[in-house]
Amino acid sequence: MDGARWTGGRGWEAGPGSTVTDDSAATGPADFTWIDGERLIRFGPAALGEAGELLERQGFAHYALLTTERALTAAPALGERADAVLRVPSGGVPEAAAAVRGGVGGRPLVALGGGRVIDAAKAIAGADGLSCAAVPTTLSGAEMTRVHRMPSGVEAFKLVRPSLVIADPTLMASQPMPGLAASAMNALAHAVEALYTPFANPVAGDAALRAVRLIASGLERDEPERPWLALGALLAGYAVGSAGYAVQHVVCQTLVRVTRVPHAAAYAVMLPHTLRLMAPRAPEVIGRVAEALGAERADASLAAERAATLAAGAGPTRLSELGVEAGQLDAVVTQVVQRPELANTPQPPDAPELRRYLAASL
Repeated sequence: MDGARWTGGRGWEAGPGSTVTDDSAATGPADFTWIDGERLIRFGPAALGEAGELLERQGFAHYALLTTERALTAAPALGERADAVLRVPSGGVPEAAAAVRGGVGGRPLVALGGGRVIDAAKAIAGADGLSCAAVPTTLSGAEMTRVHRMPSGVEAFKLVRPSLVIADPTLMASQPMPGLAASAMNALAHAVEALYTPFANPVAGDAALRAVRLIASGLERDEPERPWLALGALLAGYAVGSAGYAVQHVVCQTLVRVTRVPHAAAYAVMLPHTLRLMAPRAPEVIGRVAEALGAERADASLAAERAATLAAGAGPTRLSELGVEAGQLDAVVTQVVQRPELANTPQPPDAPELRRYLAASL
């Protein structure tokens, strides 16, 4: 298998045909294999072509594929190899997972798709004690975390993360603009939140700041630098999986459930407002974010403007443009303040402040 290989005392080094470059803050390894506990992460332009071998080697010889029509068109070989191909319907993860759960038949799960598909696979794997692999087709980062809901009708929570991630940057960043930019802003929000939760740590923090630089640099070009966005999303997913999330995710997850706005678009709209909210609460951290976003200095007051410039590439810049109405905000706030994850935010905002924060984004 092309890619990085373990060489004992010398650690990992590039294999035949690999490129491992690190000549600027924006670039990063283009081709690598990463062993992280029980999971193997294969990132690189050859990753999808190696999927059959990787799945066989990692215990997924006979699998049920969870996917969508768009995703299956991009990687038809995964469908041809599968014992069962299950198309995940639209809607919330609990309902979508429940709809296809019966067709899995106790097989290992392979998720080919975006965050909803991967989260549905994780949900079924957790409910039924199955192995799960992920082949992401967006920048959602779901392949890197244990964050998911459970299938409808399942009361007990057992959170899992995929034990195999096949991350082909071309496939991960295959969405057209402006959807790609919205997905990238979702990934950027993962990186930002990983820096200020109570579980923030140096490893996740370094990954998060590298992700911020990659995503900002990848979006600022006339044509998006898709491999940089893909690597940034992978690192951001790792960071938030390690450090957890706070106000941005609690609010945006609730917005999606209450108002049915598109997931990634909501994150893109809200991130500049979240950075304004967080600047006085965590000025040093948000200052580092500003600098990583390309600001001239590490000044927390510059972060929101930099993020807003990037978010403009995702299309709508106001919640009202996504169909959110002022009358829906009270219901969102009521649910947000009941979420325990809100306490991961430094100086957690109360209901009146949350209402002002949301109103500013309308």
